[in-house]
Amino acid sequence: MSFFKKAAIAAVAMSLTAAPAMAASNSASQLSLASSARAGKVVAEKDKLTGAGVIVAIAAAAAVIAGIVIVADSDDTPDSP
Repeated sequence: MSFFKKAAIAAVAMSLTAAPAMAASNSASQLSLASSARAGKVVAEKDKLTGAGVIVAIAAAAAVIAGIVIVADSDDTPDSP
């Protein structure tokens, strides 16, 4: 790779990583006409989806483990003669 290509790749990578940080600094909260205090509400009922995060985490872990087992179990013999 030439120096110009490497420099261009580095510039693109830097712009992709810096863009979200620069966009976050100019938040729209300064333009809001409402006060910055948020109103809260007291709720008598409990959240019905309390255990959903644990179920999703267990399912994700099972999927990762299954993927590792499938990759590790694959045969290395070629299929062509």
